[in-house]
Amino acid sequence: MSDSTDGLKKALAKAHPNLLDALSRFQEIELHDVELEVDELELVLPQMVTSVAKLVEEAAAEKPSQLIRESFIAPPTKYNTQIIEVKLGATKAEGGSRDRTLTIGGETSTPFQIVSQPIKNMPVISLDVFDTKIPLAKPVKMHFSEVLEDPTAWAKLAVEKFGAEMVNLHLVSIDPMVKDTPPAEASKTVENVLQAVKVPVAIGGCGDAQKDLDVFTRVAEMAKGERLLFNSVTLDMDIKKMAKAVKDNGHATIAFTPMDMNKARELNRKLFELLPREQIVIDTTTAALGYGLDYAFTTMERTRLAGLMGDPELAQPMASGTTNAWAAREAWMKMPPEWGPTELRGPIWETVTALTLLLAGVDYFMMMHPAAVKTVKDTIHNLASGKKLAPNQYDWVRLRKLGD
Repeated sequence: MSDSTDGLKKALAKAHPNLLDALSRFQEIELHDVELEVDELELVLPQMVTSVAKLVEEAAAEKPSQLIRESFIAPPTKYNTQIIEVKLGATKAEGGSRDRTLTIGGETSTPFQIVSQPIKNMPVISLDVFDTKIPLAKPVKMHFSEVLEDPTAWAKLAVEKFGAEMVNLHLVSIDPMVKDTPPAEASKTVENVLQAVKVPVAIGGCGDAQKDLDVFTRVAEMAKGERLLFNSVTLDMDIKKMAKAVKDNGHATIAFTPMDMNKARELNRKLFELLPREQIVIDTTTAALGYGLDYAFTTMERTRLAGLMGDPELAQPMASGTTNAWAAREAWMKMPPEWGPTELRGPIWETVTALTLLLAGVDYFMMMHPAAVKTVKDTIHNLASGKKLAPNQYDWVRLRKLGD
């Protein structure tokens, strides 16, 4: 036995006569308020530590040959509220002259996700038509160049050639700063379009609250029973007069607010006192890809979730002015070669904007480019059916102009 060991035993015996006996019986004793002074402390680790470290090192050197297979069960999600259904268009039996009707809304869960319920009513896509010639991006104009000054022919082309399931007629010419078209003349334009096509029709204004109200009132009376979708009623409009025109003549309206859920609630709250909820669609504003799309998506998604979770003021179908994508300069301007040709870039810009908002819960899309409309429509049906996309589903995205 070394001198240091003898010294430690003597120190322990001096501290407490029975300490060594206690250590031999209990193996471990906790000491309080004890100070030990040592000149040198030596720690001896068992050899097993080295062995374990070696095993870990050897295991790390072996690369896995396959992923660990795990099953996934989607968590059950049930919401409190069903989104209100709104019917667009009316057949002869219903007091109108359309050959079909479209219903939007009715969701009981978030769209196209693993935990989603089956889609009750597919989202509807309308093609934009304008009552006067307006500046259009070249990729759009090339499809409608022959009808830009004839809204009736434009509407027929949209339905017969491009398969539009609904027409969104914008009465741009009524703007006091454009042509200041009187309500009677604008109403005649709507009447001509209704006679030319038999799909449901939406009517857009110019953004001037008073002029829109005057025109919408006249059009609503002329097309009584057709269940038009007016775009739109706003907080700065005479809401009572607009609601009366819609209700008395059997139409529906979009309630438009600028990316603010509280303003959407406020407008809906006022409309609910005047209109059945089955005649109201909400639009919280669409900002295009690269120009606030993330804000538009967030507002729409929160609106839809609030409605599903029981907020009665937001449980309405949602609309999107997806055509706003063409206001993005990247969609139509000449850009460096790496941006690709505008003939493809523009439709892609509109498509991405639409598909993003589709996942936020939009039920009604107002769009412009035929290729974008077809792509979004095909995607909706593929997502709803659960089918895998065909390899050539988006071949048009990869196309290049001749000579590139």
